[in-house]
Amino acid sequence: MQKILRLLTYVLLMLPVIVICSFIGQKGADHEALAVTKPEYKNPIIKQRADPWIYKHSDGYYYFTGSVPEYDRIELRRSKTIQGLDKAQPVVIWTKRESGPLSKHIWAPEIHRIDGKWYIYFAAARVDAPFDHRIYVLENDSENPMLGTWVEKGPIKTKWETFSIDATTFEHRGKRYLVWAQKDPNIYGNSNLYIAEMENPWIIKGEQAMLSKPEFPWEIIGFWVNEGPAVLKRNGKIFITYSGSATDANYAMGMLMADESSELLNSASWGKSKSPVFQSNAETGQYGPGHNSFTVTEDGKRDVLVYHARNYKEIVGDPLYDPNRHTRAQVFIWNKDGTPNFGVPVADSR
Repeated sequence: MQKILRLLTYVLLMLPVIVICSFIGQKGADHEALAVTKPEYKNPIIKQRADPWIYKHSDGYYYFTGSVPEYDRIELRRSKTIQGLDKAQPVVIWTKRESGPLSKHIWAPEIHRIDGKWYIYFAAARVDAPFDHRIYVLENDSENPMLGTWVEKGPIKTKWETFSIDATTFEHRGKRYLVWAQKDPNIYGNSNLYIAEMENPWIIKGEQAMLSKPEFPWEIIGFWVNEGPAVLKRNGKIFITYSGSATDANYAMGMLMADESSELLNSASWGKSKSPVFQSNAETGQYGPGHNSFTVTEDGKRDVLVYHARNYKEIVGDPLYDPNRHTRAQVFIWNKDGTPNFGVPVADSR
């Protein structure tokens, strides 16, 4: 009995210590969780810049371009940090023409470094046909793309002379590919996603293959759209994210996936998510996230999702002319199966 009493007394005396240690351990775990979930960047990164593209170059700079609300020019800015892009001075490197080709709705420029030169892919229409877009390419052989001369390399010729936008390019196993959105005159809807091998940065070769068309309910709200592809290569897989539906709160991101050893020009090589992988979130106050790109953190160790979204749901008039699709960025994680987990669009923090 005396041993039991002594044991109970010891437990009672030690209980506060146990509770305190447990609390400290829990707080430590909480801090660790916060460290993982705390936003890396203060959003929005850049206001009123849609279709954002951020490219981190070997010179240590992040280069940024995107659609301006006026849809009349292409700007570039650069910074040593993603957050610093907000204060970086933009440089206008190209301006639309007054009439004819390249005179209306300059959309979604992307900057790429290919074989020692800079290239910008973008879409443009005509004043007399404001939504009959084609894909164009600019080239600059300067070391610094903020300097030098940008030369028009002409439109990219595809299978049809139809609405074409949102070209992106990537290299895989010694071959360069183009992925873009285009209207097939024989398929109902606004745009599908296609892939083709490239002869050089402005000419495709061989047959183009369709990767995806709008088919699921989330892709066909307002418009039947697959657009804004972005490529990510990780974990033995090639992922292509894209956006669907109208550019309001229904706009969301889907994803395609193929094995890195598969035939990328074979549509059967690609699997497709049935549900959005990134979409509006009322709790964080972010609506219509999409038309994304990918980059990495300043230390190069983590992947970053770059996208645009609005911080309100209701839009007056045509969403295309609402200027408040702001550029945002957030670090994302990877699932155990090697697929990306983008989470939800984080709330504005500034």
